[in-house]
Amino acid sequence: MIGTIFDIKEFTIHDGPGPRVTVFLKGCPLKCQWCHNPEGLKVEKQLMYKSNLCCHCDACRMLCTHEECQPFQRCLHACPNGCLSIVGEDVSSEELASRVQRYADMMTLMGGGATFSGGEPMLQAEFVCEVAEKLNDIHKAVQTSGYTDLETYQKVVAQMEFVLQDIKLADEEEHIRYTGVSNQKILRNIEWLKESGKEFVFRVPLIPGITDTKENLEAISKIVGEQRTELMPYNPLAGAKYAMVDMEYTLSDEGNREEDFTKYFQNAVLLA
Repeated sequence: MIGTIFDIKEFTIHDGPGPRVTVFLKGCPLKCQWCHNPEGLKVEKQLMYKSNLCCHCDACRMLCTHEECQPFQRCLHACPNGCLSIVGEDVSSEELASRVQRYADMMTLMGGGATFSGGEPMLQAEFVCEVAEKLNDIHKAVQTSGYTDLETYQKVVAQMEFVLQDIKLADEEEHIRYTGVSNQKILRNIEWLKESGKEFVFRVPLIPGITDTKENLEAISKIVGEQRTELMPYNPLAGAKYAMVDMEYTLSDEGNREEDFTKYFQNAVLLA
């Protein structure tokens, strides 16, 4: 089976227990206004243009016969400064499993594993499951918004030892406003996860004036109860990549307010 990824990061430390190899899958049904991986939102491959490196020589505008360049009408190989690249790689489940498997000894020794992130891994559920089945004894985790049907959610979670479950906004109208979709599927899947016996952690992004409000955090705290929860501060550099993939970032680059957000939760940690 073929899937589409846009990155593989080695030795990540916030994507599950121990040091991880994190695979980022392309495509997401949500359009969170604060998303810090805009290159992962669209399923199709995209042209990434780093304007700060461009010397305006127009070498990339010259006609070429490279097959990979034709969809973008730019030569990806002509730029002397490496301004252009393609975001998105089609890869077979066998090849991806083989890449991850290279780190098996290290991951086992250090108590780490492999994490499927995105984008949204549930959007490529069959592919994720096929890769996970090939990873044998490697500890596997999925980081997900939870936006999918219950059957798909259960099928992917069954292949994992650990789940990093996002929960952004408790109010449905606010969720639609800021992510583009209802949160009803997410909340239903969360209730199933809480009763599943699977090891998991909730993750709450703290977006100034949107998700970090007293009302939202108190509502989320009722949903998560005493479950372990990680609070993720807003990244003021989140918008830097949008222009590179011809997208617009609509949020202002404000930092989090100086407030103890952990007070809303019984079992929370604020990630640095």
